[in-house]
Order: sequence, then C-alpha cells, then structure tokens
Amino acid sequence: MLPVNFDRLYFVRHGETSWNAEGRMQGQQDVALNDVGQAQAANAGKVLRNVIGVNSDAIAENFSFMSSPLYRTRQTMEIVRGQLGLPPQPYELDDRLKEITFGQWEGLTWPEVQARFPDLAKERVADKWGFAPPNGESYADVAERLRPWLQTIEGDCIIVSHGGVARVLMALIGSVDTALAPNVDVWQGRVLVFQGGKCSWI
Repeated sequence: MLPVNFDRLYFVRHGETSWNAEGRMQGQQDVALNDVGQAQAANAGKVLRNVIGVNSDAIAENFSFMSSPLYRTRQTMEIVRGQLGLPPQPYELDDRLKEITFGQWEGLTWPEVQARFPDLAKERVADKWGFAPPNGESYADVAERLRPWLQTIEGDCIIVSHGGVARVLMALIGSVDTALAPNVDVWQGRVLVFQGGKCSWI
C-alpha cells in the first residue's frame, strides 16, 4: 500500500463519449462528451455537493481540483465545479492523469482487437495488469507514472480522470489486488472515494 499525504480523494470518471457508447478503446484520443456524458458529469457534481456541502467558498478553500488534460475530463471538471457553485476554472491539469494508452488498438472495439490481434488479445486476458498493446501502456506502466503524482497530493482533493486511472489507484491506495483491479467496473456519473487505505462508491 502506497503511503499518502491526503485524507480524502474524491475521484470522478469523465462522462460518456460517443466512443464509450460504441465500446471503442478510447485511450488518449481526445473525444468530447456526448449529451449523456454531460448529464453524468452534472450528476457527479450533485453527488459531491450532497457529500461535502453547498458552501462554495469553503469548498474552494478546502479542496484542490485536478484533472487530466484531455477534453472529456476538462468538460467533466467544469460541469462538476458548476454544480458545486464554483466558476469553471481554476483547476490544475496534470499529464500523469491521462488515460492508459492502448497504442495501435485505440479506436477499435474489443471484438475487433480479438479478430485482428488474436494472440495478443489472449495475452491481455491472461495478464491484464502487465500486458501492454503495441505502442501502448500496461496498467503497471500507468502505476509508475501515478506513484510520484500521488506523493504531490496534500489535503482533500477532487480529481477528474479516466477509468484506467481509477483502476490503478484502486490497486495503489485502495487495497484492490492488481489481478482484480483491471476488471473492476468504473461508473460514469458516480463518485469514488479513497480514504484510509480503502475505496468506496458514493
């Protein structure tokens, strides 16, 4: 378990995009939210507001806000902040919060990957944490870029990032085994809380 310097980390996965709806491996492609995704982002903001309160001045003073720089996460962050009674900005962007990259597989559905790269698809199923697609990353690779980022976090924070990042954080600071973390569902429109070495949905 990686030691951390914060009490609570509230994690929001970006809302749905057209690629999510089509089951495409999105990775670091810069796809915008669709209408469903915008509604999911608003719902996540409402969930946070119900948990941390409605005093926007206190929220701005007591929480730091950080996001992946990809457009879908920035859209989500600004919608969330609006639900908290805050202006769209400021918030910090960090490249280390980008989604896992699937390299040559980005834009493909999983059935398409299985058809075009059958042997590699089997390798990924056998070791989803350690496997990296051609020119892509493994979850283990993402863990290495997130470790130093986690050491920079102090105090309570609200993060908007991606499903792959959430799964890695579950393994690093949420007590989820690396064999299980890559297959955990990460829902859009809900909020994941990391606190005390555990993670839970609200």
